[in-house]
Amino acid sequence: MKNKKISLYYIYLISILYMECLFKILASNNIFTSNWIYTLFFDSFLAFALTILTTLGKRKNNRRVLVVFLLILIIWFGAEIIFKNSFHVYFSLATTFFADQAVSFAGKIIEILFSSFFVILLLLIPILVILFGIKIIDTERKNKKQKIMYISLAIISYLFFFGFLLETKEEYHSPYNLYIEKNNNSLNKETFGVIPSVFIEISHMIFQKDEKIYEVDFEKEKEDMPVVYEKNILEIPFDEKIKEEKDETIIKMHEVIKNDLGTDKNEYTGLFKDKNLILIMAESFNSIAVDKNLTPTLYKLTHEGFIFENFYSPVILSTIGGEFQELTGLYPNLSMLSNVWREGTNYFPFGYGNIFKKENYETFAYHNHKYHFQNRDKYLNSLGLSNYIGCGNGLETKINCKNWPESDVEMMTSTVLDFVDKEKFMTYYVTVSGHMSYNFKTNAMAIKNQDKVSHLPYSEDIKAYLATQIELDKALETLIKKLEEKGKLDDTVIALVADHYPYDISLEHINEIASPKKDEKIEINRSHFILWNNNTQSKKITKVGGNMDVLPTILNLFGMPFDSRLIMGRDLLSDSQGLVIFDDSSWMSDKGTYYANKKEFIPKKEEEMDWNSYVNKMNQIVSNRINLSKLILDKNYYEKVLGE
Repeated sequence: MKNKKISLYYIYLISILYMECLFKILASNNIFTSNWIYTLFFDSFLAFALTILTTLGKRKNNRRVLVVFLLILIIWFGAEIIFKNSFHVYFSLATTFFADQAVSFAGKIIEILFSSFFVILLLLIPILVILFGIKIIDTERKNKKQKIMYISLAIISYLFFFGFLLETKEEYHSPYNLYIEKNNNSLNKETFGVIPSVFIEISHMIFQKDEKIYEVDFEKEKEDMPVVYEKNILEIPFDEKIKEEKDETIIKMHEVIKNDLGTDKNEYTGLFKDKNLILIMAESFNSIAVDKNLTPTLYKLTHEGFIFENFYSPVILSTIGGEFQELTGLYPNLSMLSNVWREGTNYFPFGYGNIFKKENYETFAYHNHKYHFQNRDKYLNSLGLSNYIGCGNGLETKINCKNWPESDVEMMTSTVLDFVDKEKFMTYYVTVSGHMSYNFKTNAMAIKNQDKVSHLPYSEDIKAYLATQIELDKALETLIKKLEEKGKLDDTVIALVADHYPYDISLEHINEIASPKKDEKIEINRSHFILWNNNTQSKKITKVGGNMDVLPTILNLFGMPFDSRLIMGRDLLSDSQGLVIFDDSSWMSDKGTYYANKKEFIPKKEEEMDWNSYVNKMNQIVSNRINLSKLILDKNYYEKVLGE
């Protein structure tokens, strides 16, 4: 009696579902909350399609095709799992445009691959099973009747998938809206799994569909807000522009932005007018880096001046995502970051260099790593920071650019004399001393300051991380001393934010030192926004905020003319509601936290109000800020409304 052969369809379906399960266990940690019904029907559709493609040729070749298809799936799922566990964001097709980052940190990639051996071994199980059981798998060429049957079953699987989607059409952040209207890679991965989310991303890339912009009703807020100060807005003839515009998307943008409340000027407007500004984006800076004894300058700056008690630096595609938020006040979209932003061709009237130059400031920018990394030279130029130098275009003559990472102390010590004697200056620093990997073997800054942390009772990566932050602390100390020597300290504002938390360190190790303990979704992103002037009295700000809010807050303090409706962040010193948006459309406001993957809102305190109505409205606001940020870049919108 002949052994009954196993259908290729079952081999593909079981293999794909097995990999989806591994992904949910090892990367997304949501195996029990996932919508498996969508994953099952979509993966079934793919399994039928691959079965047809595999049986087009001769049996001998079909076996090879089977192995090739499974290898492709294994490589893809392996990349998804390793990427998420290494960078704490989900892999997206748009991230392939950041190949220069992978090449630059090739050593780290190799280290990750070696540490992921167990993951790779688990993913290889379907291939191993096939290699040892190839004879019992049906790889015969299918006749016309069988092919029609498989095609019909594939269509039926997809119809079932779509039928279940329709059941959720009216829900916000529902599977239907994620699949049809939105393109949130993080939520797609957690809701559907890897294969459906890739399909969604490809379809959005092909059809270039603009996401929905909501008409939010702000009438209640207008009634509740007393008129004390003027609005931080510009005179823009939106009605005329709407009449002249033919692009329906831009018309919608005009209408929504015109009706936005924006923010009012306030008691702090112009507080720092005509003072100098030193803005710093600190690599992997986090609240755990602040210690009265280890990092006394950071401790001083975070406990004096404006003290933002609920500030977050959300991880959205590593450094470039955090920097984009800080520099533009917009939410980072991966596809826009990978091309439009990096091209540096858009018009940014509120770019630090552009707006400060109009007030007769001289502007400077420095980075103690490769100057062209991720096209930083191009996008800083679009912001008006045209005299930017880094390693490779001038800074290598002043510091040792052969170290990895390079020294923040060397960068600030060697460059402060470039600007400190100017009448008015605006300087931007991008530091690198705090960069991973955190060890005492390959990290030059950790090795340099090892003696300062060797006695601490923490894991090696925590001690190495703290050692790198000591370098940042020393750099700030040097900077302040030089400003004081030159008589410029009282007339200079120092602002500092992180690009992201040190995601190379596990949550378990971070919580060795964190107080209070952090969770992996929201509190892991808690950080500091240093906004300090030697003569400014300390002021605690409890409002929730994030990197997007840095630009409008600084512009208001310096009395710069800007339109708060055109920036998606908000002035943290205004009376507007605080809001910070995370990578999967989860958000935190002054009233509570919304977890998008669970569609769950947790209020900070019990009070009588219509929470459903509040959450729905906030979801619309969040969606608008995300989508408008993308469209502002995609349509070069600032040129259309403020172009000269």
